[in-house]
Amino acid sequence: MNELSADIVLAALSDHKPVSLFSDSESGFDIRDAYRVTHSLRRAFEARGERITGRKIGFTNRDMWDEYGVRAPIWGYCTDRTTFELASTRTQRVSDFAEPRIEPEIIFGLDAAPHPEMTEEDLICCVGWISLGYEIVQSIFRGWKFSAADTIAANALHGVLLIGNRHEIAPRRKQWLSELSSFKAVLSCDGRPIETGGGEVVLGSPLRALHHLVKLLSEDPQNPPLGSGELVSTGTLTLAMPVKAGQTWTTKVQGIPLEDIELRFEA
Repeated sequence: MNELSADIVLAALSDHKPVSLFSDSESGFDIRDAYRVTHSLRRAFEARGERITGRKIGFTNRDMWDEYGVRAPIWGYCTDRTTFELASTRTQRVSDFAEPRIEPEIIFGLDAAPHPEMTEEDLICCVGWISLGYEIVQSIFRGWKFSAADTIAANALHGVLLIGNRHEIAPRRKQWLSELSSFKAVLSCDGRPIETGGGEVVLGSPLRALHHLVKLLSEDPQNPPLGSGELVSTGTLTLAMPVKAGQTWTTKVQGIPLEDIELRFEA
């Protein structure tokens, strides 16, 4: 079932066509089954020449849980075919995704491997750089209707990750630690504010989202823990918003020294 599910996911991501819910299977399909699919997806990515760049965390915004039928954050893999620098990739095609949505996110680059016993102060010492960027998420399940297990099996709805300017953590760790839980963000479309949020929306702080992922992976017999050199996209700072061709989306932040970001969509 896991290999078959992975094949279905890979085909759907390639074709941008909806598939049936795995959770509707008569034999059952739960979160443990889903992370076995995640393991199979990693093997498939690597088999076709992709390099794992890190992980994305999804559903760190509790306001999204009721709408999407989940009760805890999830995670998936990012690869060198889905990870880009925003400075050189300022446009995305909506036709490259299945029902795409945009999420402004804090992204960490790890200089050391974290472990679940670490405090937030310890965790930030594992982080080499921080960025404000975008993740484009997508749903291979029609109408964004699914169970938590379905989303995990679909590589946590990952589309692409677009990394903004990278800032070193070390010179001002204490300031970053405070700012990450308190900064504000405004997501706008064509100059019109659409959603507000900030660091507190991400489980209280993007560092807490990172800690949650570290703990999840410590209990996962299939997938490896985070290592030095990996990046982690920590979850959306606002609600995820559907996008259309011709739109330009911007994100402005206050209370943290990160640059505003912009992304345009075409057909």
